Amino acid sequence: MLNWSCHSINSCDILSFIMNFGKLAPYRKGKIPPLKGLLTALGPGVVWMALAQGSGELIWWPYIIAKYGLTFLFLLLPACLLQYPLTYSIGFYTLATGESIFQGFIRLNRFFALMLWVLMSISFLWFGAFALAGGTALAELTDLPEGWSQRGQSLFWAYFSMAAFLSAILLSRVIYNLIENFMKVIAVLTVIGLIWACTTSKVLNVLPEFLLGLISSPDVMPRAWDQNDATKLLTAITFAGLGGFWTLFYSYWLRDKGAGMAAHMGRITGPITGRPESILDSGFVPFNEEKDRKNFMEWRKYLLLDSGIGIFGNIFTTLMTCLLAYALLFPEGLLPQGYEIAVVQSKFFEVSWGGIGTIIFLIVAAAFLSDTWLVTIDAVSRIQADVLHSLFPVTKKVGIRGLYYTFLGVLTIITSITMLFNAPGPLILLSAVIGFIGTVIFTGAIIILNHFYLPRHLPEWAGPGRIVFILLAIAFISYLALAGGYVYLIFR
Repeated sequence: MLNWSCHSINSCDILSFIMNFGKLAPYRKGKIPPLKGLLTALGPGVVWMALAQGSGELIWWPYIIAKYGLTFLFLLLPACLLQYPLTYSIGFYTLATGESIFQGFIRLNRFFALMLWVLMSISFLWFGAFALAGGTALAELTDLPEGWSQRGQSLFWAYFSMAAFLSAILLSRVIYNLIENFMKVIAVLTVIGLIWACTTSKVLNVLPEFLLGLISSPDVMPRAWDQNDATKLLTAITFAGLGGFWTLFYSYWLRDKGAGMAAHMGRITGPITGRPESILDSGFVPFNEEKDRKNFMEWRKYLLLDSGIGIFGNIFTTLMTCLLAYALLFPEGLLPQGYEIAVVQSKFFEVSWGGIGTIIFLIVAAAFLSDTWLVTIDAVSRIQADVLHSLFPVTKKVGIRGLYYTFLGVLTIITSITMLFNAPGPLILLSAVIGFIGTVIFTGAIIILNHFYLPRHLPEWAGPGRIVFILLAIAFISYLALAGGYVYLIFR
């Protein structure tokens, strides 16, 4: 017969670990606070929009347009719009419970959440490539340090920007406020600069045929398809918005913003504050009362608008970078790649302002590529702290704040090393492919979480809704089809 009693400390510890692994306390009941001011509550969507500018908008869509003209442009709008129901649904879980989306995955199945967490962790080993991409712009701008190679200069500026952003985090009282305010500035500067560049005659002359390319592809490709561009095309489509595991960040920004039920959860504060605010282990669901219903409906409208700012703001700016690429890069065959991945696009501003425009563009490009590293290291550190804290009870002794700063240091070291392995482009592509696999998986999981698991715990009026379910299912099926198309292009 098997004897299940503990005969040693080790066996008891192992049994306790297995029994308590990933067990979250039940949802508590709480009042949903009123939406005090729409303008002050907006923010996560702007961060989403500004972060998206660092890959799909600046690098991969301009590359695809510069190389193949309008051949694939018709995919842009559907790719962006697919992310709307997904981003909204990620935000909805946090709005309705105050918990992060990963805590939702843990409630769904702790072993599934563990697998997804491991996959996400692997995909973010190379995000130092974005700081390196920003470094290519600063290297072109300054030609410093003098006498260094282009690669050496790019790495120097990448490390410099990482050190500057890390210092900003460590000196910040409330880290999310730093992220939001900085990204708002980047988003506004980028939009103004792109609009100005698009008003030149050279760009406006191609606008009619460009708009036609949004709904139909030319009969003939301007050059033969390069098999090596399959991953770049996948990345352009995936990152037509934020894409991949980056999309999950939206949940954490909403939580620190205190949106909906997240107002009860707390936030991560900087080390220069006094007593740290703690984030609670488990979330809240609203009472089934009329006042809570009215407040919840207001928050849902807010979520629709805030996530829409990210989606439609991203569509607007991506269309402008594609238009500029078609007007200025495509005729000359200039492609963003290698250690000039953020350099050739300086023609976007050069056409309006000459040499001054080149300088302005390189500064802006360096900012919103390097800020991708800033926002990503913050968000990934949040996720790592959140998942460890939720899955492994022993880590509660350290606390989320302690875990966050631990991962901030660890990820800084890891990304400082991994960006030495290659030019930024291939590293970003590798991260994107892993992220796309995750997108297919977690989109299906969110359907189950929000539309089958969560409604059992919410008042009837707080459910996510049938229309969202249909749109999310369409997104899931589309991502599956895109995965099949990618496999076909790679192995045909």
